[in-house]
Amino acid sequence: METVKKQLPKAGMYENVLRQYNQAADIIDLHKGIRKILMNTNNEIVVHFPVKLDDGSIEVFTGYRVQHNNALGPYKGGLRYHTTVDIDAARALAMWMTWKSAIVGLPYGGGKGGIQIDPSKYSESELERITRRFTYALGDNIGPDLDIPAPDVNTNAKIMAWIADTYSSIKSPSVRQKNMHVVTGKPVGSGGLEGRDRATGFGVVTNIKKWAKNLDKDLNGMTFIIQGFGNVGYWTAHFLTKEGAKLIAVQDASGTIANTNGIDPESLLAHTSKNTGKIDGFESASKLDSSHFFEIECDIIIPAALGNQITAENCDKIKATLIAEGANGPVSADAELILLKNGVDVIPDILCNSGGVIGSYYEWLQNKRSENWKMETVLDMISEKLEDAFDRVVEVSNTYHVSWRVGAYIVALKKLDQTYKERGVFP
Repeated sequence: METVKKQLPKAGMYENVLRQYNQAADIIDLHKGIRKILMNTNNEIVVHFPVKLDDGSIEVFTGYRVQHNNALGPYKGGLRYHTTVDIDAARALAMWMTWKSAIVGLPYGGGKGGIQIDPSKYSESELERITRRFTYALGDNIGPDLDIPAPDVNTNAKIMAWIADTYSSIKSPSVRQKNMHVVTGKPVGSGGLEGRDRATGFGVVTNIKKWAKNLDKDLNGMTFIIQGFGNVGYWTAHFLTKEGAKLIAVQDASGTIANTNGIDPESLLAHTSKNTGKIDGFESASKLDSSHFFEIECDIIIPAALGNQITAENCDKIKATLIAEGANGPVSADAELILLKNGVDVIPDILCNSGGVIGSYYEWLQNKRSENWKMETVLDMISEKLEDAFDRVVEVSNTYHVSWRVGAYIVALKKLDQTYKERGVFP
């Protein structure tokens, strides 16, 4: 295992998050010392670990875990299995998690990581061995009161259960059952939370409903398109169609499909479940050139895939009135300036998709209390926290005459600024 600690390069997603951070820090004249602290990550762990594959060959994988800041509580954030996972992406995502938790008032700091891998190229048994070996390599760098991973891109409840089992198995039998909340997003039968699977998508729709209510708009009859039809994309579509909105196009790595009469999210989910998770070949929609996806005439765009999808090069043709960021960093900083100038509202990722970390918090709390909560209770608690956070962000944005994204950053930075000033900095 190697620990990396050096000056952080500004590239891609990380450059984007730093730009957003610095803009908000300038506006509130953030204390110089605190500004330096929050500019850097606390810990950056890189592990290289061997795994024997099904054919008997051995492959060495690289995994990452970046812990940005824990002033408010344990590090919290997802693990993703994707070829784009690297140290810069983990840095950016870990920082976003710090802001996200602060905005919605959770006692968490920010962490993020994963494995640089294309999971589609490995069998389930191989992925289990890779996951368990990664967990063992991370060792005591994660823990239920230190750093609590969760599902992210290409990871799920089953993978979280493998992590929890592996982590608890290397502990003393006397404390083994006290470590199951080392991860959240577990299956319900393994200590998971009812509703955690849909928390992020539910949160996206909660924010959209607040947006509509603030503008005295009716979601019934509105049209929307979604990029990405994984967990977040599906549940967002599920809850938004229940509000009367109509899904007219979906895009994923396999292509783009569209139907102006509407696409049923449940039928599409049934199709993807039988088609290795891909939307291509769905009979109730026609294929569309993927390069024109964001140009589709609609009311709402929900990017729920990867970062930097809406850029200065493609944003000027957007006809929607709202972009709700289900993914992390899907809209570049330059693109957002153009969108706002064109009258397009943007609900920023650090607010819009924070339903997931709120759900994780309640799972963690449920495990610590040895309780079991019903889904209706969980969704009500998530909704209450998000509605309060949305109102707070809008109020701050209006006070400072800034965008909702900058307003969200200001909410987070003021919270952290207050914490450091009250506690001081250890000499």
